[in-house]
Amino acid sequence: MTLMTDIQPSALALTSLTHGGQASRWRTEAMRSHATPRLIQITKGQGRITVAGLTNGYGPNNLIFIPPHTMYGLEVGQTVFGQILALPDNADWPTTPFHLRLRDVDRQKELQSLMDAIERELKPSGDVRAALCHLGLLNIYVERQLAKREPDTNDARRGTAAAKLVARYTHMIAHRFRTNQSVATYAAALKVTPTHLTRCCKQTCDRSALGLLNDRIHFEACTLLRDTQTPVQTVAKTLGFQSAAYFTRSFQRKSGQTPTDFRRGRGGAVRRA
Repeated sequence: MTLMTDIQPSALALTSLTHGGQASRWRTEAMRSHATPRLIQITKGQGRITVAGLTNGYGPNNLIFIPPHTMYGLEVGQTVFGQILALPDNADWPTTPFHLRLRDVDRQKELQSLMDAIERELKPSGDVRAALCHLGLLNIYVERQLAKREPDTNDARRGTAAAKLVARYTHMIAHRFRTNQSVATYAAALKVTPTHLTRCCKQTCDRSALGLLNDRIHFEACTLLRDTQTPVQTVAKTLGFQSAAYFTRSFQRKSGQTPTDFRRGRGGAVRRA
């Protein structure tokens, strides 16, 4: 078990998950990945979430874990409300995704109590040391829920050959999306044909292999344009585009805006989790 004193407090952050309107759908739906884990708590509403290339439904009282460098994106409708907890990368959490559907009312209340305590201690009036203590209790809570849960159909789907292949593909994208590699290059590294890779992607998440790759690049482009003053030409180069003009055309096809117009509007003006 990782000691709380070993964890970097600055890595712990809690943000709300709500419907942000059409202009900011990219903030939740576009594929993204982070260097540190995420824990997503859904308290209201339902939709679909794609984790490591596998799409499943979610609903109220669901708890979803995203390991580091794991691509994910989720649909957030107008009735959805939840929270995303950014976790320290050296905390003692699983190395694979999990999706808990909490049906017991007492377990639901226990989880909410822990999340409320963390949120309270992360406020300016709180104490981050207390937040880390509550995080340790949350870790134990999750361990207990995982130990007694029964396998479901989603577990079986994640064990299929197609899902394993797509998980490997999305893991590679998370590490290499800035290198301008083609789907054919990824497929060769995975020792499959591009056609087979796309077929598996369509089967697990109803997206093409190219769509997953472009989605991850688009999220990074949106983030850089919203959160930095990096020139568009530099953003294009950072993401592996051969020219700023090609990047602009690609971005506009995806978002309906030029990079400059998107930056002026700040992409919905809501910071990401």
